[in-house]
Amino acid sequence: MNNKPELLATAASLEEAAALLDAGATALLIGDDRFGMRLAGHFSLEDTAAAVKLAHDRGAKLYVSLNGLISNKMLAELPAYVKAVGALGVDGADFGDPAVLAAVKAEAPGMKLHWNAEMTSTNYATANYWGSKGASRVVLARELNMDELTEMVPHLQVEAQVQVHGMTNIYHSKRRLVASYMSHQGRPSDGGSLGKERGLFLIEAERPNEKFPVYEDENGTHIMSSDDICILEDLHFLLKAGVHSLKIEGLLKPAAYNIAVVKAYRHAIDLYAADPAEYAFDEAWMDAIRVLQDPERELSFGFFYKEQVY
Repeated sequence: MNNKPELLATAASLEEAAALLDAGATALLIGDDRFGMRLAGHFSLEDTAAAVKLAHDRGAKLYVSLNGLISNKMLAELPAYVKAVGALGVDGADFGDPAVLAAVKAEAPGMKLHWNAEMTSTNYATANYWGSKGASRVVLARELNMDELTEMVPHLQVEAQVQVHGMTNIYHSKRRLVASYMSHQGRPSDGGSLGKERGLFLIEAERPNEKFPVYEDENGTHIMSSDDICILEDLHFLLKAGVHSLKIEGLLKPAAYNIAVVKAYRHAIDLYAADPAEYAFDEAWMDAIRVLQDPERELSFGFFYKEQVY
């Protein structure tokens, strides 16, 4: 295997960024809360400059997330931010809104664009359309199963990115639903944050053992999955298909956990690259992850082996 896929991880801080790179990540995704949704942590321009240096000094890449829902107010602030991160040497940006594509073309034309439209990136024709508009990569929908993912890659004229580990978003609203609910119940926010650090969950009466993390920020309300994707056991199918970038989502996870996950996937990728014919998954690779896995969150294949009904 001549070209190893990129191992992409999200970082919540400069300290975690350095640790993830040392663990084997070859790319990092960070961002500014104003423009990126569901970030592991907020990075100022000063922090972003430091993260670019950390990555580039190790031969890795640094991407910023610009996948937020762009309002008119944000539209006015977007060009300056894009120009600034472009000047810092950021390698690429996630986007879903064409306004971001236009801003990057105008302010940082050397920056690569990764089309990330959440659950709508489900076919190669649409991905290739955005490729014709300037995108170099598609972030494939988490709802696609293994056959859909692997069969799509040969038809793509752009790179393919697939999330292989971590939680996923299952609902988003620009409205502050939790704050509104508390106010409706006569319990307005006590001044405390409703953000990631609050540790709020949604629990359904029919499934009391499943906890869905929920938090609010300037982008609105986010409800996350009750389990974590883990495709390590069947990673070789994605490697054989030629997926270009494998993403580890570190949102709402401690740094030690994310480091253990990166190390496990790095080990698997390197072994496969060395000898694909002799490659075999070893259950022991999961040990370091399972020790740190939240006991209330199951590791699962997500949608990878679910038949879709359209």
